[in-house]
Amino acid sequence: MNQPDSLILDDGLKKLYLSTIKECYRDEADLARQESLSYELYLQELVIRECEERRRKRITRYLRESKLPLEKNLDSFDRSRLPTRINGLVNSLLDGSFLKRAENILAFGNPGSGKTHLLCAIAQELINRDKRIFFTPCSILVQDLLIAKRELELPKILKKFSKYDAILIDDIGYVQQSREEMEVLFTLLAHCYERISVMLTSNLPFSQWEKIFKDPMTTAAAIDRLVHHSVILEVNLESYRLEKAKKRGMKKEEK
Repeated sequence: MNQPDSLILDDGLKKLYLSTIKECYRDEADLARQESLSYELYLQELVIRECEERRRKRITRYLRESKLPLEKNLDSFDRSRLPTRINGLVNSLLDGSFLKRAENILAFGNPGSGKTHLLCAIAQELINRDKRIFFTPCSILVQDLLIAKRELELPKILKKFSKYDAILIDDIGYVQQSREEMEVLFTLLAHCYERISVMLTSNLPFSQWEKIFKDPMTTAAAIDRLVHHSVILEVNLESYRLEKAKKRGMKKEEK
């Protein structure tokens, strides 16, 4: 029985960028002979291994480029604090179908209520479903947009954001920005409208957004674009940090 030339096979697999198959085809061949697998099943196992490894590397890359704080995940989020209705909405968001419809997720709540943690956790689950999400604090985002505008590269950065399924903007309104900065933020929101999902956290209700956009018409236009296709999460909970501090205080008193 003729034996394959491993050097030729290795070189071919390298040229085809099939690195996982290159690493495992010998072991899989031994296993196939032991189990009397058909050529097709042997090939199928190699293809499965290659696809799984590529997906693992892709998810790792997506998580790295997302800039998400990876410690803010579902495992570290106490969902028992959420009202039943919000928990139900979270379950429906985890399948990622809202991304196909370019729907927005708007999370409102008091500082420390966990809204950022919740959206970051949802975003990580979506990345594990092969979706691309980009996380940015609002203050950093507007500075990047403003620099791009001054350097006449605003269209370029908007095109860059278009490759993502969603942009997660954290703490809009937390720090009051200048009118020029809010104009570039509005430009981004208008660009995303019905193209890319926006996931957004804010400690300000819509009634106070004129503090953000400075102008009533711009404020109304921004809210209209965000709300038109959206799911709103009202995370009006006591500060998680304050809650933990109270529990520690109670334990000390018990002692």
